[in-house]
Amino acid sequence: MRRITRIATVGIASAALALSATACGGKSSSDSSSENGGKVAIAYDIGGRGDQSFNDAAYAGLVKAEKDLGVEGTEAEPTEGEGDPDKVQRLTELARAGNNPVIGVGFAYAPAIAEVAPKFPKTTFGLIDDTSKTAKNIANLVFNEEQGSYLAGVAAAKVTKTNTVGFIGGVETPLIKKFEAGYVQGVKDTKANVNVKVQYLTQPPDFGGFSKPDLGKAAAQGQLDAGADVIYAAAGLAGSGSIEATSKAGKWAIGVDSDQYNQKGLAAYKNAILTSVTKDVSGAVFNLIKSVEDGKPQSGEIRYGLEQNGVGLAASNPAYTKMTDVTAAVDKAKAAITAGTIKVKTAP
Repeated sequence: MRRITRIATVGIASAALALSATACGGKSSSDSSSENGGKVAIAYDIGGRGDQSFNDAAYAGLVKAEKDLGVEGTEAEPTEGEGDPDKVQRLTELARAGNNPVIGVGFAYAPAIAEVAPKFPKTTFGLIDDTSKTAKNIANLVFNEEQGSYLAGVAAAKVTKTNTVGFIGGVETPLIKKFEAGYVQGVKDTKANVNVKVQYLTQPPDFGGFSKPDLGKAAAQGQLDAGADVIYAAAGLAGSGSIEATSKAGKWAIGVDSDQYNQKGLAAYKNAILTSVTKDVSGAVFNLIKSVEDGKPQSGEIRYGLEQNGVGLAASNPAYTKMTDVTAAVDKAKAAITAGTIKVKTAP
């Protein structure tokens, strides 16, 4: 059984009632474990489940853990315009309900996890995409996004016919700039005269660039109008708007985080999704849950890169697999990165 909880910012007592109410018809949130395994929880990032990208990848890891390990999962959705106190409240209630681990999906959970983790020393907290907050009971699940993005840049440079490609970042943060840096480097190392147009949808503290498809669509249309024929968007849910615009223009889109060619919500545009830069967020979530179930909880930095297949480039689109010159160039670049002969930048 899985519960979805939306904890409003109405105080701890009311939040506890809301969490308990979601369990109606099943186990109460005060149960310490399910029949077959422990209780685990994931708290989603901006955009929530259904973003066809980052959050959905985390959800896939939860589903696998439920199936393979017999755990009982709880999902916690974000609220519009929430701040750190809201996240603190959410994580506190999830930990208090007996979930272990409690996983914050995204760097935005870093301050909240740093505040809540000391209060629940026997609970493991997973923090995805951030290493700034550390403790014995915090597992920092991080990825070499720049490496996968480099491969996307190689592919984009090989397929462009206009010598103009685009990059759209959801919010201009150090994390998303890793995607930009790797992509631009991959493009330029492959074909130096290709112009890379870069645009960010919002600037911190406005994180709406991760959740608004209309912004992604408008940004992609602007790049298409300027001659781009391949667009890579690292923008969460907003990236779906970019994919839609690119598809309707008959150009190539490059997905992110999940293999977006296979996402049901993007089925209408799948033929335009050349490839996707994947992050094994699902594997990281599953591995953390399993480590807790095994009594050997992960702690500290757990890094996933090309060498561990923690990042990569999807090959689901048959059109992509038939481009043997492109796939050969990507494979060559991957081998060079894992061998250390290509050093990928983490900042533009």
